[in-house]
Amino acid sequence: MNIFVKKSFLYSCIFALFLVSCKKEIEKINDTLKDSSSSTTEAPAVKQDSIKKDSVVTKESVPPTMQETGFYNAFILPKDKKMRDSIYSQFSKKYSEKERFAILALNRLDSKNKWNADTLVVPAKIDTTLMSYSPFPMQMDVLSGVKKFVIFSYPIQAYGVYSNGSLVKWGPTSMGKKAAQTTRGLTFANWKKKLSTSTVSSEWKLPYNFNIFNTGGIGWHQYDLPGYPASHSCLRLLMKDAQWLYSYADTWVLNPGGATTKAKGTAVMVFGDYKWGARKPWRKLLDDPNANNISVEEMSKLIEPNIEKILKEQANREKVVDSMKAAKAQIEQMPENPKTLSP
Repeated sequence: MNIFVKKSFLYSCIFALFLVSCKKEIEKINDTLKDSSSSTTEAPAVKQDSIKKDSVVTKESVPPTMQETGFYNAFILPKDKKMRDSIYSQFSKKYSEKERFAILALNRLDSKNKWNADTLVVPAKIDTTLMSYSPFPMQMDVLSGVKKFVIFSYPIQAYGVYSNGSLVKWGPTSMGKKAAQTTRGLTFANWKKKLSTSTVSSEWKLPYNFNIFNTGGIGWHQYDLPGYPASHSCLRLLMKDAQWLYSYADTWVLNPGGATTKAKGTAVMVFGDYKWGARKPWRKLLDDPNANNISVEEMSKLIEPNIEKILKEQANREKVVDSMKAAKAQIEQMPENPKTLSP
């Protein structure tokens, strides 16, 4: 009996030792698996962080200068001056002088104010005449009988020129700021002067000034285009545009002594409202190439109520000019020293 008990006790001890050994082995295996699993999941995370960090550094050191959207692209100008100089150097190399002029014009800027924008709207295909990007209709039947007509749009800060209903030119402008807005409505070109001095400040010289509101001293002329309405009621233009319009438009004709008007000049219309504080209209071209377009219907609605007056003033001017030409020709045909008969 004692032998049987001793053997049972021995067998129990051996079995217990076996169980403890198995348990430890299982725990060791589990720990190994956990370590292996942990190292497997952590390794890619380190790799991902490394890639992310490297990509950020690359983006900061080489910023994207051009974001392509289709018909119009965005040329990004960073805030840092050194980087801006570098980017604009690339801009100058990429585009010719005429192309740069056209791009700045689309953004209502001149070369002096090229840094006023943080983004330039750039056409995918550059047309240095700007006619491919005209916001004005190419043909206006309501103006078919009007020889010369100039229109200024406040909403998109642009002007258009029509000859017998066909658009012959358009370009950028900077009209009256919010506190000194340009007078709206139909008017007529008055007098012109190649170099005028502003009535606001004698230091402001106005090349190719063409007056359209005589009592207010308002006219179009060359001056800074900063990319928004900034003038003291006048209509600012690029130098080339001011020169062109100076030669194109007709002045008034005054009666002898100059006190009254005998005939009016070219018809001019200013219309619409600018959304101060909103996104600049030409920036919308990045989303929709037709965003600035003025429809034939809208233009017709503006012009039709005034067409009778425009045609009437045009006919009167032609009559006055023809009469003056006939009188001048008659004077030129007269002898310098006419002979008189003795009584």
